[in-house]
Amino acid sequence: MKTLIPQIFSIRDDEQFNEAALAIFKYQAEFCVPYHQFITNLNIKADQITRVADIPYLPISFFKSHTVVSNTEKEEIIFSSSGTTGQIQSKHFVTDLKVYEDSFNKAFEQFYGKIEDTCLLALLPSYLERDGSSLIYMIDALLNQSKHPDSGYFLHNHEELFNKLNTLKAAGQKTILIGVTYALLDFLELYQVNFPELTVMETGGMKGKRKEMVREELHEILTSGFGVDAIHSEYGMTELLSQAYSSGNGVFDCPNWMKIVLRDTNDPLTLLNSNQTGGINIIDLANINSCSFIATQDLGRLLPGGSFEVLGRFDNADIRGCNLLVQ
Repeated sequence: MKTLIPQIFSIRDDEQFNEAALAIFKYQAEFCVPYHQFITNLNIKADQITRVADIPYLPISFFKSHTVVSNTEKEEIIFSSSGTTGQIQSKHFVTDLKVYEDSFNKAFEQFYGKIEDTCLLALLPSYLERDGSSLIYMIDALLNQSKHPDSGYFLHNHEELFNKLNTLKAAGQKTILIGVTYALLDFLELYQVNFPELTVMETGGMKGKRKEMVREELHEILTSGFGVDAIHSEYGMTELLSQAYSSGNGVFDCPNWMKIVLRDTNDPLTLLNSNQTGGINIIDLANINSCSFIATQDLGRLLPGGSFEVLGRFDNADIRGCNLLVQ
């Protein structure tokens, strides 16, 4: 299966994607024990699956209750989700960090160009204050690759960030500010910036620090406060080794080795067409050493061309169908 890894990141069309997805499915259906058991309990014969559309998706909750790996190699790192005290964390056992590094490096370059040419500023206090964040691992690596001396992290030193943004604007430097939502709002309560060329990327989440806001209201505050036309977003999670990116209006695009599929909220095994609302299923071929076929707890809408919107999350009543499959 290692021989397939280079092919994943050179995928150019649906035919190549489907061929790789089917090969990875056959492998994981045999060697990923939780996925194998899940498929068996559904009375699905893996060797009879010949279309990507027929591949079953593992509920994301399995990453909380099982070790989801598809080989016997020792993990190089364990990524874990954030959560309040007492909550069970998702854990992603990563046996080959180079796959993750290739995934985020190639995706970042696909959407934003070479990191070497960019000043990257990271306002991610809640992530920095805990261990096991896959986002921090990615940002660490990107910061190390950035050639700009001003690239770096910011915790609560908002005045320093304000001064740095003004200096970078004056220099005409290509700059990306990536921040957790509540921290960006905290900054704007103290400072306003007019930096039209700045890329502001929010990673989502108030982390219990502020009340949740609808995207339109949030992005209106952020665009006004930073003087930009649009707010970018990153869509990723502990259980994935790939990220989708939005360049505005909450519309996300995937890298070539990742796809979004929607499922019926009342029948998790039924897939939906574009412009319908449903549960977000993700095919992440970079998850070759865990499980590439994940049924998330997010609601979304698929747009023509493969773009998608994230509309919210299931409440407990909405995911009864998924719970039936977990038992």
